[in-house]
Amino acid sequence: MENITEIILLTIGASFVQRTTGFGFGIFIMTLLPLLMPSYGEATTLSGLLALTTSAIISLRMRRYVTWKRLIPILLTFIAVSAASICMLERIHDNTLRKILGIVLIITSLYFIFFNGRIRIGTSLPCQIGAGTLSGIMGGLFGMQGPPAVLYFISSEPDKNHYLAMAQMYFLIGNTMMTIVRASNGFLTATVGKAYLFSIAGVLAGTMLGSWAFRHIPSKVFPYAVYSYIGICGVIIFVIS
Repeated sequence: MENITEIILLTIGASFVQRTTGFGFGIFIMTLLPLLMPSYGEATTLSGLLALTTSAIISLRMRRYVTWKRLIPILLTFIAVSAASICMLERIHDNTLRKILGIVLIITSLYFIFFNGRIRIGTSLPCQIGAGTLSGIMGGLFGMQGPPAVLYFISSEPDKNHYLAMAQMYFLIGNTMMTIVRASNGFLTATVGKAYLFSIAGVLAGTMLGSWAFRHIPSKVFPYAVYSYIGICGVIIFVIS
């Protein structure tokens, strides 16, 4: 498979970001992955499979912190909206999706640079549905459902253990369901499977490096470097698409 080395390196970077910041695997990997895979749908499928792998270990270890009553409404909304969004992929040209992705990455990077920590989402049912809807659209089309869900779980959970467990269980179940829908739409190809098997090593390496970085890199500095990178990649994707 062409570009396998680049995909593995990108996976290492995405896993590194996920381990050091607590989320962002899809945001990071989708900056370049659509340019390395045969189609946009296959890129989101590979991203989801790899993100699923990273979430599985954490969520299963911390499952005792999961409160299903607060998880189910946003999760069910996400599953329904993301499934509909995935079905739209076949009707949208790849170049159009890449341009939209570039805009989304720019907006996401600006948000996290300037507004992260200043905006909170309530925990009422309408807020759960709203967060699940935004997360479903971003996850189904771009493979990056994290930001709306992260804001919701930060607001709703009493401590970091509950936050991490709820978020990772959400990502695990959500990515599993999206993978099933993507497979039914023909996006789970042999190319995706081969890239996934090779990239597992990248997940492990990136997680180990991220664990080291988490202990040594100032927490207030590193995220802004990541967010800036995401914004720059968004500009590049938008321009070259």
